[in-house]
Amino acid sequence: MAFYGCQLFSVLSRRLCRVRCTAAPSARALRLSAGRLHPAVGQGADALTGGHGTDALTGRLDRFGGVTVDLAHTGLPPDISEGDFGSLLREGVGRWRAEGRVAVWLRLPISLSRCAAAAATLGFTFHHARADQATLALWLGPGACRLPGYASHQVGVAGAVVDESNGKVLVVQDKNKTLNAWKFPGGLSELGENIGATAVREVQEETGVCSEFLSLLSVRQQHDQPGAFGASDLYLICRLRPLTYSIDFCTEECLRCDWLPIAELARTEETTPITSRVARLLLYGLERGWGAVDLPMETLPAVHSGRFYQLYHRGLPLA
Repeated sequence: MAFYGCQLFSVLSRRLCRVRCTAAPSARALRLSAGRLHPAVGQGADALTGGHGTDALTGRLDRFGGVTVDLAHTGLPPDISEGDFGSLLREGVGRWRAEGRVAVWLRLPISLSRCAAAAATLGFTFHHARADQATLALWLGPGACRLPGYASHQVGVAGAVVDESNGKVLVVQDKNKTLNAWKFPGGLSELGENIGATAVREVQEETGVCSEFLSLLSVRQQHDQPGAFGASDLYLICRLRPLTYSIDFCTEECLRCDWLPIAELARTEETTPITSRVARLLLYGLERGWGAVDLPMETLPAVHSGRFYQLYHRGLPLA
C-alpha cells in the first residue's frame, strides 16, 4: 500500500509538473521561444542581431546602426507577462549597447500593449502609432538623442476644377462650419497617394464631378491648425480639368455646390482669403496662359532602384 501511495504521488507529481510547465513557462523557455526568428528569404543570418544563441530577443539591423525588434514576429507567447518580457528586453538592451548599436526600435502590436510599461522602465518612449501597432524607441548612442521625429505635417489637397469654355470653377460650402464660405473641394491625402490623385478623388467624393489633374497652383503652410492633432498643416491647391459636369454633391459634407464664374469668386466676400487669391491666379492663367501660373508635375526615377518620385516646377523654356 505504501508502495502504491509512493507511485501515485510520483505520477501526480509528474502530471502537476506538466500542468505547471504548460500554464506558466519559465523565463528560460520564453527566451528560447523569443529567439526563434529566422531571416527573410534572400537575406543572410548576419542581417539579424542575436548571434548569441537562441536565448535572446532578436531584431533586424539597419544601415544607421540601429536595431528593430518587431514583437509580432519574434515568437513571443501571447500571454507573456510584463515581468518576463521586461527581463528579455533588459538582456537585449544590454547586449545591443555592448555591440555598439545606436538605437532600438520596438514595434509593439496592440495585443501586447501591456509590455509598453516594461519598456518604459528601460527608457523607451513612444515614437508613433498606427491602428494596430505602436513603435517605441530608445537611443543608445553617445550624447543627446538624434533619432528623427515622426511626421510633422498633415497634407490637405483641394482641386480647382476649371471649365475653360465658360470661365467657371467648381466650388462647395462645407456643412457645419461657422462660416459657410465658398471653397474648392478637397480633403486629406492618404498614405502613399499622390497629391493629384487626392484632388481628383476628393472632388468626385464631394461633388460627383470626375476630373483629371493638370498642375499644382499653390502651397500653404500653417501651424497650430485645429484638428491636426498637434501637427503642422500643408494645404495644396491643384488645377483640374473636368471630365463630367453634372453635380451630385455629398449632403453629409457639403451644404452647397455650384459652378461659379471665376471673376465672381475672386471678388465675393463669401469666400476664404486663399480661395479668393487662387481665383485671381486662375483669372491670370485664363488671360495670359497657364504657363504663367502652373507648376506641372513630372515623374522621375529615384536614386533607389525601381522607385519614382513626382517633381513639381515651372516649365522650362524649350531649347
